[in-house]
Amino acid sequence: MQKGEYDLSAHAHLERQEEQIAIAEIEKVLLKGSIIEQYPNDPRGESCLVGAKISKKALHVVCGKRDSRLLIVTEYRPKPTTWINYKTRAKELESRG
Repeated sequence: MQKGEYDLSAHAHLERQEEQIAIAEIEKVLLKGSIIEQYPNDPRGESCLVGAKISKKALHVVCGKRDSRLLIVTEYRPKPTTWINYKTRAKELESRG
């Protein structure tokens, strides 16, 4: 991450632009954040959800490893209807999924 050896998926580029998320914010989340969820059986490849508060705003980044590089799959600001706080999913959704 510190060397800039990562890629953003096309979806990540689109989400970043729509939500006005700076590349620097994504990098900070991945360097300083914590893993919130792991997705070892994702059909697209093993990945995880990393979250942090950057400049008092919560941000989630889903990433995985593709070949020898880190791939940023998507990033988003967690919504209150889905997340109690940036580290905890709303119970209603946990029971469904």
